[in-house]
Amino acid sequence: MWIEDYALIGDMQSAALVGRNGSIDWLCLPRFDSPSCFGALLGDKNNGQWWLGPADAERPKATRRHYKGESLILTSEWDTPGGTVRVTDFMPTRHDNPDLVRIVEGVSGEVEMATEIRIRFDYGRIVPWVRRTDGLLQAVGGPDSVWLHSPVPLRGGDYAHKARFKVSAGDRLAFIFTWHPSHESKPVEIDPYDQLAETESLWAEWVAQCTYQGPWREAVVRSLITLKALTYKPTGGIVAAPTTSLPEDIGGVRNWDYRFCWLRDATMTLEALIGAGYLDEARSWRAWLLRAIAGRAQDLQIMYSVSGERRLPELELDWLPGYEGSRPVRVGNAAVDQLQLDVYGEVMNSLHLSRASGLEPDARAWTIQRELMDFVEAHWDEPDEGLWEVRGPRRHFTHSKVMCWVALDRAIRQVEEFGRSGPIGRWKALRDHIHAEVCHKGFDLARGTFTQSYGSHELDAALLLIPIVGFLPPEDPRVIGTIEAIQRELMADGFVLRYPVADDNDVDGLPGGEGAFLACSFWLAEALAMIGRKEEAVALFERLLSLRNDVGLLAEEYDVRYGRMVGNFPQAFSHVPLIHAARALS
Repeated sequence: MWIEDYALIGDMQSAALVGRNGSIDWLCLPRFDSPSCFGALLGDKNNGQWWLGPADAERPKATRRHYKGESLILTSEWDTPGGTVRVTDFMPTRHDNPDLVRIVEGVSGEVEMATEIRIRFDYGRIVPWVRRTDGLLQAVGGPDSVWLHSPVPLRGGDYAHKARFKVSAGDRLAFIFTWHPSHESKPVEIDPYDQLAETESLWAEWVAQCTYQGPWREAVVRSLITLKALTYKPTGGIVAAPTTSLPEDIGGVRNWDYRFCWLRDATMTLEALIGAGYLDEARSWRAWLLRAIAGRAQDLQIMYSVSGERRLPELELDWLPGYEGSRPVRVGNAAVDQLQLDVYGEVMNSLHLSRASGLEPDARAWTIQRELMDFVEAHWDEPDEGLWEVRGPRRHFTHSKVMCWVALDRAIRQVEEFGRSGPIGRWKALRDHIHAEVCHKGFDLARGTFTQSYGSHELDAALLLIPIVGFLPPEDPRVIGTIEAIQRELMADGFVLRYPVADDNDVDGLPGGEGAFLACSFWLAEALAMIGRKEEAVALFERLLSLRNDVGLLAEEYDVRYGRMVGNFPQAFSHVPLIHAARALS
């Protein structure tokens, strides 16, 4: 299946991808970044899969599917010659253990159904030992165990368990899949129907807090729900995506693990949530941040695990063939050791926004911010790997310098607006110095545009953020020139690329190409609106909305060559700027 054929369900601690054909091809338990127990997404059914649908060897795609109201409860329906059947998939809010529930309902007539479940632990590497206990199926492998309640008899064979059964109008059958540490006793079984009602109620209550009432409310609310689903409830950490190694270039090597909390992505997510009225999430994230980065400012990382762990070693899983042959499959992320100076600006901006939005002050937060500012003062003029985590040589990226300016600007505003203490005179002087340097070294006078790095002739979509973060006003000719240069030189079929990728451009140190980065196109829509070209901005924004799949989800990129989504899915870094752009255009 294509990446856009999947829908997301989750319990705000982990998530599963459900295909249009009724197959669950990705699920990591008990956390987002745990090894998978269903990993067919990066291989085939023998790497773990749970299929449930009409008994047809072709495994047809659902006739229609949607989320139930404004929730993360997925409903898929198949129309067959014998009748219509519905499958409802969801993960209840976690109590003692993570549960996944699949409810089969007969809508009309009689439909013969089938299911096939292949549990594989450790990213498809461990075939578990399976036995029947108290009427349940129990699978055990290493530290993991799964208990499966099936309302129909399952027969084992070929390292799978299968069943065929008929469903008539009015019938309801519930399958319950529960993960449990293998050394503990049998978990408590949930009531699937009570949990369905409770899950629907909890989502309704959460969505009711949304303050956005603009013309694109459906798209904004679905994006907010997706961002909430990517929040790790116990700690407040926010992952970039629930998947690893979905390729940016089909068949290529640009395959990364995104199941971690990037400070940049999380702060942008936080801004979107705050803007929609969700201060509880801001409070939880701030607490996560302060725990994660506690210590010396020079030890700040660009990403952490959902619980704040710092060691995220990158490994290649050579037994997995990858999505459509895109290898290697990676877990962990070596970019954790990179220097990305823009992160300091993102963190300072987010903490300032949290305070300005009414979040109560936290003395620890300002202490840490002061330490971050000490680091910025000492290191702002160093080359870094930049926003895009390039694996080529370090450079003086223009965007990184702009965000160092943002860090100083937000620190100054904390002093001026909220009475914090700090060397405001020194900060103002450095802020002005960085501004002057960027406008001199990061600007190409001949072309009238800012450039990717000092002395470079290349463009970078991150330059679209210059007016958005307040570095220059939208009406400044340098801003308008940069926007127009990006439209001329950095677009593919009407969508924005991150930066030029070519054999003669070694900026990222990687072979192959990539799709258009969706966040960048949303940035362009917002920037166009800011310079008064609203009609053009709306047209681009609505074209971007048309790329969403049938349940409103976006991947990281869109490959115009194939008309397909690429990259990890669903991607917070795509849904966040969608929300920002909708608010700007509203």
